[in-house]
Amino acid sequence: MSILKRLLVALLLLVGAVIAGGFALPASTHVERSVSIARPPAEVFAMLNSYRRFNEWSPWHGLDPKTAYTYEGPDEGVGAGMRWSSEQSNVGKGRQTIIASVANETVGTRLEFEGQNDALATFTLTAEGDGTRVVWSFDTEHGKNPVSRWFGLMLDRWVGGDFARGLGKLKTVLESSAPDSGNG
Repeated sequence: MSILKRLLVALLLLVGAVIAGGFALPASTHVERSVSIARPPAEVFAMLNSYRRFNEWSPWHGLDPKTAYTYEGPDEGVGAGMRWSSEQSNVGKGRQTIIASVANETVGTRLEFEGQNDALATFTLTAEGDGTRVVWSFDTEHGKNPVSRWFGLMLDRWVGGDFARGLGKLKTVLESSAPDSGNG
């Protein structure tokens, strides 16, 4: 067999192994980060249950100063939404909508990224003395797409750092403001 044929066969075997390996990977990905904030759950919940102040602590705000934001639905709670649109590929276009809201406990959101699978993000609040422990989690399904499953392996590294930065900013914003200023 010629060298070219051997290389072609090796390449096909490698591609086949990558595809087959992808099917053996998890069909979903879960990412989460947490922080303790020296504010009661009601204040933290008020900040998370609305998108009106999202960009004060968002880890992505500022990646493209020309990003356009529009708000939809009610100001807070289930149905409140925010769309964004940027020409930069690392920001892109999408929408997030609050789909679950339990006062002082949980805010669940649906994330719709243009050209990608939808995902769910959840903020879970737990009282810790006079403060609040906030867990920000992200869940997405990859279905039967082996390439998406390979990317799922990297989501913790990609999204986890953003979540940690965002939670750090949320902590700074809430702890540096006067009590009850996070409402709205």
